[in-house]
Formats: sequence, structure tokens, C-alpha cells
Amino acid sequence: MAQKNILKYIILGLLNHKELAGYDLKKLFEGEVGDFWSSNHSQIYPELRRMEEKGLITSHSKTVGTKLEKKYYRITPAGQEILSAWMHEPLSSLVPSRDEFTMKLYLIDDPRDPLLAQLFREEIARHQKKYDYLRSRWEALFRTQEDRLKHFGHSLILEQAIERERQRLQWLVDTKRNMIQ
Repeated sequence: MAQKNILKYIILGLLNHKELAGYDLKKLFEGEVGDFWSSNHSQIYPELRRMEEKGLITSHSKTVGTKLEKKYYRITPAGQEILSAWMHEPLSSLVPSRDEFTMKLYLIDDPRDPLLAQLFREEIARHQKKYDYLRSRWEALFRTQEDRLKHFGHSLILEQAIERERQRLQWLVDTKRNMIQ
């Protein structure tokens, strides 16, 4: 079955919050949206063109500073209808993740393989870094209950991501400790 183009719906949802330039969208995917959905400019800008051609969004240009011309996008009523329909659809099936650590671990047959300790050290470091980053995002964005209520969905997914990383780290540390004993 062909995979649905979710990027279109994400962009529509972001534009439903406020008017954004392509650069603003790119920065969101590099920051807070990128914590749970990846996309790069080579996907974003062509999608914006397609969506504009289909009448889901419109654009206008503004001069920023003295010379820089930026193209800003906003959602149309047709785009809002498409977004609403997608938001009410059942979730798609889970797709397999592409987890290099898990694949390497799967391929190790000997519990005494010296590569195991190295893999676990690297994976613990990666997840600790991600956990620390997510905690700092929480502190920056959701210090108060008012902040959490203002961006409720975002606070929930960030909270879930922090918990996922905490659990993953705990499993990694416990498993590494048990392998050494």
C-alpha cells in the first residue's frame, strides 16, 4: 500500500496556526517539529508549490529589512477542509523504524562479543543527549501550566518523548549492567 503524504497535512496544520514563510517552516522542522517528524527543505518547498497549485494555500511576498523578499503562506478554506478531514481519519499503521543500534544488536549472536559493550556505551550516550535536549526544550517551552495549556498537544508529545527516552535509557543501563555481571 502506498504511504500517504503526511507532510502536506503537517504543513497545513502549521499554517492553520499562523502565516509562515518557507524558511519558517524549515526552521520548525529543524527544531520542535523535527523532534517527532523529519523533513528537509528539498521536500518542503516542492510541497508548498504543489499545495498552492491545488488551492490549499495561498502566498504573498513581503519585503523584510531593506531588500530581502520573503514569500509567506497561509491556509485557504479548501486547505482547512482537507486538514480537518485528515485530523478525523483513523491513524495509519505503524511503519517499521530504521534503528541502527537495534539492527546491529540483532546481528550479534555471542553474548561475549566485545562489540556489545561499545554499542551500549554509544547508544546510552545518544539517548542521554536526546533526553537532555528534550528536558531543556520542556524547560524552555512549558515552565508554567499556562504555557502547557496554550500549546497543549505539543506539551503532550514532548512529555511523551521525554518519558520514552527515560525508559529507553533505563533499559539500556539495566541491560548493560546485567550483561557485565
